[in-house]
Amino acid sequence: MKIGIIGTGYVGLVHGAVMADFGIEVICADIDKQKIDKLNKGEVPIYEPGLKELLQKVNDRIQFTTDLEYTVENSEAIFIAVGTPQAEDGSADLTYVFQAAESIGKHMNGYKVIVNKSTVPVGTGKRVKEIIKKQLENKDVNYDFDVVSNPEFLREGKAIKDSQLPDRIIIGCESEKAKEIMKKIYDVLYLKETPFLFTNIETAETIKYAANAFLAVKISYINEMALLCEKVGADVQEVAKAMGMDGRISSKFLNAGPGFGGSCFPKDTRAIYDTALKNSEEMMVIKGAIEANEKQKRKMAEKIISIMETVSNKTIGILGLSFKPETDDMREAPSINIIRELVQKGARIKTFCPGAMKEARPIFSDINEHIQYCKDEYEAVKDAHAVVIITEWNQFRGMNLQRTKKLMKDNYMFDLRNIHAKDKSVYELFQYYGVGKG
Repeated sequence: MKIGIIGTGYVGLVHGAVMADFGIEVICADIDKQKIDKLNKGEVPIYEPGLKELLQKVNDRIQFTTDLEYTVENSEAIFIAVGTPQAEDGSADLTYVFQAAESIGKHMNGYKVIVNKSTVPVGTGKRVKEIIKKQLENKDVNYDFDVVSNPEFLREGKAIKDSQLPDRIIIGCESEKAKEIMKKIYDVLYLKETPFLFTNIETAETIKYAANAFLAVKISYINEMALLCEKVGADVQEVAKAMGMDGRISSKFLNAGPGFGGSCFPKDTRAIYDTALKNSEEMMVIKGAIEANEKQKRKMAEKIISIMETVSNKTIGILGLSFKPETDDMREAPSINIIRELVQKGARIKTFCPGAMKEARPIFSDINEHIQYCKDEYEAVKDAHAVVIITEWNQFRGMNLQRTKKLMKDNYMFDLRNIHAKDKSVYELFQYYGVGKG
């Protein structure tokens, strides 16, 4: 069997590599020639642990091309895995999805299954079907085809594992033929008894947004609880631990911090809220989570400034820039808001991140004169008045606290991930402030 994947970004490239590892012939297509040239040279354009090694392993079963006609004609199923960035009004921008659908319609040479792998709002499957039908009418041909919704549930930094051992596979389709082809594509997982849920297309499209929005709500909830804990003298880590012991709640996504970021939660919560408004429903819980997340980022900067009384002409060591560890993704990362607020109040920034140093520079292009990018965490804290841990990379968990203290000018530590909260020595060495530690 041979499948095509349009889009070699995060979702498309990981999905292609894993499908090739499952023994399927894969053609990955993209209009970005520079990206395809890199992939054909063995270079991986995204940061994801294990991806380069997996692509090397499946080299004989995966192709990279800019030729969409070749991809469509030679694939039984074509996955649309292009970006769906956030539009100005908060909705999902489906320009690239619809362009991919047009290309598929133009080049179809027989029955195809077109699979929406990109995160798209409900109703997109119908639009894709209409676009392809129009292209076939323009060519005066009447090929049969099916549109399927097959949302991804990948965590950056763990995407390969999530693809190889998923919690579930969601497939929204309208025909038995498409259902059987999708089962054939996922044959390895089907034989491993991975849970499969077959629904209509609209339900599958909604499931992805519902899952991400719920997790965003859970994060915002524990972050607001952390703010309350600080006011009343409670410990949010103990609160979260007790909550997690309740089987109805679970402990996952109950770690207080500086707010969520990345490519999914901020975009998807706004997109489902926008979809609800367009259907005359206002989702108050999701709206609250969005607002609470922005508040949390703002509160972190305010906390640092308030406790230090002033950050003007002070040097602040920032550890971690990416929105989470094991990725270089800085989209809507809390570090952006915090650094900008500190610089606005007159601070000098020294920073280090194991993954996102390259990505940070263009984001802070207007304030880079106030930021020093360092080679490691110890250079970042040297002569700093305060150290702020924003992302919980493992090497920050294992940093030498005594060495850190000796390098600093003052001894403020703002641990926005509570990674050192249980270490008694941290309270002896620093004026230590976690999140939700009353």
